[in-house]
Amino acid sequence: MTQAILINVTEEIVRGLVRFLLNGVEYQTFCNCELCEMNIIATALNNLPPKYVTSDITRAEAFKILKTPHNIEAVNKEIIHAIYHFPTEDSHLKERKG
Repeated sequence: MTQAILINVTEEIVRGLVRFLLNGVEYQTFCNCELCEMNIIATALNNLPPKYVTSDITRAEAFKILKTPHNIEAVNKEIIHAIYHFPTEDSHLKERKG
């Protein structure tokens, strides 16, 4: 018997894109610590519809649907909006030092 799974495919896509964007040159001034990354992911996910699946087959189908240019554009928009809600690396470091 196969083990039951529950996966939010939207979350998988958002996590990957957030890591990619935060490590790119366009967003290098934004903090990419684990806490900020998770805050950005959570903020974006709260503004996107979830897509839960329960098998590898339905996961592959959901990825195909969610990776269309229109859907990726909507996901990127929410991620970029979320990135700007959190501090730049310099201001974040100042907050940590007090």
